[in-house]
Amino acid sequence: MMLSLCSSLLLVTSQSDSCTAKLSLNSNLIPFSTTNLSCDSVWSSQNFILRYAQTRPGTWSFILSAPDNNAYISIGFSSNGRMVGTSAIAGWINSGGPGVVKQYYLGGTGSTDCPPDQGELTLVKESMMIISQSSNLYMVFQINTTAQPKTELIYAVGPKNRLPSSSSSGGYYLPQHKDMVSTSINYVNGQSSSGSSGRPYSTLRQGHGLLTLVGWGVLMPIGVTVARYFKHRDPTWFYVHISIQGIGFIIGMIGLITGFSLEDKLNVDVDTHKGLAVFILVLGCLQVMALLARPAKGAKLRKYWNWYHHYVGRVCIVVAVGNIFYGIHLGMESSSWNIGYGIVLALWVVVSVVLELRRCTSD
Repeated sequence: MMLSLCSSLLLVTSQSDSCTAKLSLNSNLIPFSTTNLSCDSVWSSQNFILRYAQTRPGTWSFILSAPDNNAYISIGFSSNGRMVGTSAIAGWINSGGPGVVKQYYLGGTGSTDCPPDQGELTLVKESMMIISQSSNLYMVFQINTTAQPKTELIYAVGPKNRLPSSSSSGGYYLPQHKDMVSTSINYVNGQSSSGSSGRPYSTLRQGHGLLTLVGWGVLMPIGVTVARYFKHRDPTWFYVHISIQGIGFIIGMIGLITGFSLEDKLNVDVDTHKGLAVFILVLGCLQVMALLARPAKGAKLRKYWNWYHHYVGRVCIVVAVGNIFYGIHLGMESSSWNIGYGIVLALWVVVSVVLELRRCTSD
């Protein structure tokens, strides 16, 4: 539910919030007392300050502050410190307009996997508001819970000048966060400990992406090019071909294994991506088995074996290329990944066209 509240902009001497500074929000707006709130600097690099307290039995009150950089801020209450499966609250101030605070259920890594107005938190809706004051955002909300709120908290800040909108096709879906951090908090002593910052398991993500991209998406197409256009270099072409394909298969298989590990650590739903990867691996295994059963050149079955080997290999590469781009999309990687791999594919296509023309001319 969108709560439209005018953002208050008051003149104060300090331009950044801190736990040592007195909180001077308009008491007429806040539905609970702010005098006895615990305060903790939960994300120092982004100057996120969290104030909280159990203001009445069964109700916990929170105020999350952060610099107003024309971006959304959010806090998620997680059971395991991971993004997926977390219920989060995000807020922002529209340019020249009202503030918006919404609950989101983080069901996956994509923007559309995190629907607005869903989640497991029982929020006191009349308490949800976001205020802009002294170049800071103050997101206010209350949670009704019979137990203590979850102690694994995830904070995120959105990209600058990219606010969710109801008028666009996004329908208040959040754009990918610019940065995030996972922390743990002790509500009793008011202390928090930092967890993983940025994108969790970023090294494993990049390793999985690079291994599969190089193995299935670069070496395999190069191996096909060698087999098609360099047969006049017999038998050198054959050994070069199986060497490149063998190395590509091993690298790609390692990439698949890292993908399984990444899925387990992130607890994400990537069944389509994983299913395509397994299909590619099966086709690769069939190619290896076909090599062991390769008929002699003069055998009658050699023609049919060639058809099988060629078309299974082509299907494998086409599906692999598509799954690589799909994986880049799922991982919400920067556009440089798409651009970089697109350039590699474009160069391969250009070289293949030139070699094909030379082959046709020589024939």
